[in-house]
Amino acid sequence: MKNKGGLVYSTNRDLNLTNKIENNHTFSKNSIISVCFEKKGRKGKGVTIIKDFPGNSIELALLATKIKKTLGIGGSIKNHEIILQGRIQEKIISIHKKDGYKSKKVGG
Repeated sequence: MKNKGGLVYSTNRDLNLTNKIENNHTFSKNSIISVCFEKKGRKGKGVTIIKDFPGNSIELALLATKIKKTLGIGGSIKNHEIILQGRIQEKIISIHKKDGYKSKKVGG
């Protein structure tokens, strides 16, 4: 059976299933990612926020999943920002450094 990438049915007669999606990165690893700590508006609970990630939403989700699994913490993605529980700025910066990203600690 031919792999159609999850496509079940289409009425589009011009649909070409032979083209493969290329995995082009839309950013350079020279971009600086901001890592900041924030308590305001969170009932006293501190969170670490990763801002200014230049990749697309899929790359952002993969980065968030990797960080959460590596550190064993909870978090979410909102408004193209990764929100993680706790004050873990230094750990995140070291993970970014291992992956080749440049990041800086902002505030806190």
